[in-house]
Amino acid sequence: MKKEIHPEYHNDAEVACACGNKFTTGSVLKSIRVELCNKCHPFYTGKQKFVDTARRVEKFQEKAAKQAAVPKAKGKKVKNAEKKKAKTAVAKKA
Repeated sequence: MKKEIHPEYHNDAEVACACGNKFTTGSVLKSIRVELCNKCHPFYTGKQKFVDTARRVEKFQEKAAKQAAVPKAKGKKVKNAEKKKAKTAVAKKA
């Protein structure tokens, strides 16, 4: 290893989260500031927060509701089978 080219490693680097949680770890930085940690991250806490300023969630739900209200289109095979049934029913009546 070359000397004097590697950064200084701190075994007791302090990590401070925006929620107030603090812990120590190893890093080349003496102190680290983070926005999320294991105490406040939604994945670990189970509390999911939606910050939806553009109404994206509501717009998606509205589109999904409209799509669910529209009947599904039938495929060609189903349509052809229905036509054959209708023709045979007309032929039986005659």
